[in-house]
Amino acid sequence: MLDKTYQPTEVEARQYKRWEDADAFACGRQPDGDPYTIVIPPPNVTGSLHMGHALNNTLQDVLIRYARMRGRDALWQPGTDHAGIATQMVVERQLAAQNIVPDRGGSGAEDAAGVARIGRDDFIARVWAWKEESGGTITGQLRRLGASCDWSRERFTMDDGLSRAVQRVFVQLHREGLIYKDQRLVNWDPKLHTAISDLEVVQKEIDGHLWHFRYPLEDDEGEFITVATTRPETMLGDSAVAVHPEDERYKHLIGRYAVLPIVNRRIRIVADDYADPEQGSGAVKITPAHDFNDFEVGRRHDLEMINLFDADARLNAHAPEAYRGLDRFVAREKIVAEMEALGLLAQIDDHRHTVPFGDRSDVVIEPWLTDQWYVDAATLAKPAIAAVESGRTKFVPENWSKTYYEWMRNIQPWCISRQLWWGHQIPAWYGPDGEIFVAESEAEAYAAAVAHYEAGDNLRAFEMVREGHGLTRDPDVLDTWFSSALWPFSTLGWPDETPEVARYYPTDVLVTGFDIIFFWVARMMMMGLHFMGEVPFHTVYIHALVRDASGAKMSKSKGNVIDPLELVDEFGADALRFTLTAMAAMGRDIKLSHDRVAGYRNFGTKLWNAARFCEMNGCAPVAGFQPGHVQETLNRWLVGEVGGAANAVAQAIEEYRFDQAAGAAYRFVWHSFCDWYLEFAKPILQGPDDVANGPAKAETQATTAWALANILRILHPFMPFITEQLWEQYGDIDAPGSLLIDADWPALDPATIDAGAAAEMDWVIRFITEVRTVRSEMNVPAGAKIPAVLRGASDTTKSRLATHSEQIHWLARLSAVDVDGEIPRGSVQTVVEEATLALPLADIIDLDQERARLAREIDKLAGEIDKFDRKLANENFVSRAPEEVVEEQRERRAEAAAARAKLESALQRLS
Repeated sequence: MLDKTYQPTEVEARQYKRWEDADAFACGRQPDGDPYTIVIPPPNVTGSLHMGHALNNTLQDVLIRYARMRGRDALWQPGTDHAGIATQMVVERQLAAQNIVPDRGGSGAEDAAGVARIGRDDFIARVWAWKEESGGTITGQLRRLGASCDWSRERFTMDDGLSRAVQRVFVQLHREGLIYKDQRLVNWDPKLHTAISDLEVVQKEIDGHLWHFRYPLEDDEGEFITVATTRPETMLGDSAVAVHPEDERYKHLIGRYAVLPIVNRRIRIVADDYADPEQGSGAVKITPAHDFNDFEVGRRHDLEMINLFDADARLNAHAPEAYRGLDRFVAREKIVAEMEALGLLAQIDDHRHTVPFGDRSDVVIEPWLTDQWYVDAATLAKPAIAAVESGRTKFVPENWSKTYYEWMRNIQPWCISRQLWWGHQIPAWYGPDGEIFVAESEAEAYAAAVAHYEAGDNLRAFEMVREGHGLTRDPDVLDTWFSSALWPFSTLGWPDETPEVARYYPTDVLVTGFDIIFFWVARMMMMGLHFMGEVPFHTVYIHALVRDASGAKMSKSKGNVIDPLELVDEFGADALRFTLTAMAAMGRDIKLSHDRVAGYRNFGTKLWNAARFCEMNGCAPVAGFQPGHVQETLNRWLVGEVGGAANAVAQAIEEYRFDQAAGAAYRFVWHSFCDWYLEFAKPILQGPDDVANGPAKAETQATTAWALANILRILHPFMPFITEQLWEQYGDIDAPGSLLIDADWPALDPATIDAGAAAEMDWVIRFITEVRTVRSEMNVPAGAKIPAVLRGASDTTKSRLATHSEQIHWLARLSAVDVDGEIPRGSVQTVVEEATLALPLADIIDLDQERARLAREIDKLAGEIDKFDRKLANENFVSRAPEEVVEEQRERRAEAAAARAKLESALQRLS
């Protein structure tokens, strides 16, 4: 017998072990099926499961389990990313606790304070040790969620095979001129001492100042051009002042020179559209080495690029002597004071603006001019743009393609080098004279160096490399996005021509968030097309954000983060999974709360109780059951409902409308099966087993068990644990002990669908529902039995009423139904198809009092709607309030309007 209550904690670990023991997640188990591939967005090896992971991986699991059930040879390729900066920081903190610090010089010495210093090789060995011990946390958490990845194929971006792929790609792109070294601005983290990507930069709004400085004109004593800046410390590196070419105030100054105060350097006044006449004074100081926009202006006008800072963001030798060695913010105060002393500080304005911070270091990021390795992304982007334009890869929702195009068509060179130890070390070696040799191995680099110097006249270099020394490897590592850009094919064994590459590439769908369209999706498109000659995936499904119950973005600082594992502990993995799927409406963020998850836990309880009801009423699977042969109208209706639900859920999954898929499954299970079918079937199942009732009872028991087995199939992609547990009792009787994960998706012959039975039972349900709705609206006591009058009914309707009168009287709480009788005064009327249904309530409720109550409720809601309308019409509120607050007001207004409409309908019926 099934336990009285479902206990997720007792079931989930056991069922997951059954799947793993049976290799149920492995690809290749259905070799005759068409391949279906999803690559997991590799979580950071340092990571723990957060709500974004929970949503992303739940949706992938729904797709992959559904594909298996449809007979596809499904591969869900798992793995983790080495997460260069994050992992290095984790290990550095552990070492610091042991009084050990990485020594960039690699001396390995111990200083006087007892701090041990370790070199690169030692440090990397410790990272690998940490990875082996602690790096599998998130994959274990994904298992708790029910993720059915093919764990036998798990990959790590620093695996030997994937590292070989990275080296191959780097070398080939370099030979093709698509990877090169250049001096450009990067996001420099002065604390971590490395360039970082835009994704690792957090824009924070702060209260600062806008300083207005006067720059004297070189050839006009006493005249100035005034500029405004939020970063006075960079003025020492100015090389121009820009004005708009059409700004009448400054046209006469274009081409002339100003004198940069403190430094006393001549700087040109240039005309450039970048200068906005409406902002500040309309004149902009240009510091090409310390501002991304200024860098582009500098290139357009061939301006000098003066790098003021060292790696610690302290002023270097390019600054006046009095400023050298000062921290940038100390220098700021000193510059402002000196400008004021010179009489060149025009004014200071309070100014709220955004400042870039490192997401891990939490220090202000410095745009810094430095030598880095770059990819010619613009060249690689062209075929990737064309692939989306032609439909070879589609975005769902489609509007995200616009975001993709906007970035790809304006793409900048991709900085791929990082000043770290942990990661793929760049396969480039420098000769004694600085010549660069890019190769997949040191031996190949030496061979190339020997050939190069043998053909030249640098005999000393030739002798050194011929003897096997003289080359120095580039110490930098590659951006982690570089290796993850190869993920769809490197995980399948490329650059080797493996059977997996041939069978599972290109993949079918990528499920990911919008925030990495630029950083990952676009780069996988570029690399897949360049190296495989085919798009890496046919569909990119972009899911929404998971927010808190009020619609605010989750953050630790706000204290509103919801831990998915806590929800799993409290409600079970199935409840969380179904909640996320049911709320994953295309293009709409998810507002998650404990109450919502609790509600879907109740759905699981409903399913469990339905299974126990079936068990207690002798509903057991029957071998060879033929759903098309059932005779009872109720059972024929249920067969059609099963087929309709299976088709609706399947269509919605295939269209990536996850909320609609979950909604169709929910409505069928909760309402069609539990609320209606089982209630209708009770008199049959619980009636006496006599001659007249015997065949109907046996058929109903068999039909119920068959329907429940199909419910488990339909729900399995969403709620794998509870369905697998129930499958042990209601599974395939012809294959005892088989797993639900291996079962086929329900498929019914359309000929088994009985339209007549569907129409008949749908009418019965509508009739009962209308009565219940009126009772609820009019506050009729739940236990009160009331009469009904049905006028204008067709012969078909009269026949249906007669056939199902027992169920109708019982479920609608009716004492009688008078067909074609007179409608008494004080009756509430509604319509069921062609017939008028009247419920005489004058003797049950006070009609005048009920009218007054409804009118009061309508007036109250009208007042609330008016308040919402006034607030939403206020442009200040709409533009300044947080997006989630505005959206909440719109939703509450819509709810109030819907409630008012219902009350107005009830009042109209009562009148």
